Amino acid sequence: MNTASEQGPKYLIDIEGADHPWSSPEITVAQLRNLAGWDAHQQIVEVNLQTMTETTLTDDAVIELKPGHGYAKKIRFQRG
Repeated sequence: MNTASEQGPKYLIDIEGADHPWSSPEITVAQLRNLAGWDAHQQIVEVNLQTMTETTLTDDAVIELKPGHGYAKKIRFQRG
């Protein structure tokens, strides 16, 4: 028996202003590129929307997500 908490994506990932549903509590840079439809060599930048700081992610980076649209870290991803 599935409960409501087990059904569907628990996370929304903001990629250049568009929300993408995601079911896992982590996402890799390769998965972000795939989700966005970007080239395998495209650089990815994490943007903290609270401080407006940018961090260029390495290819081996794993990002931990928090559930809900308004999770604590206001982060979005964009091409570098």
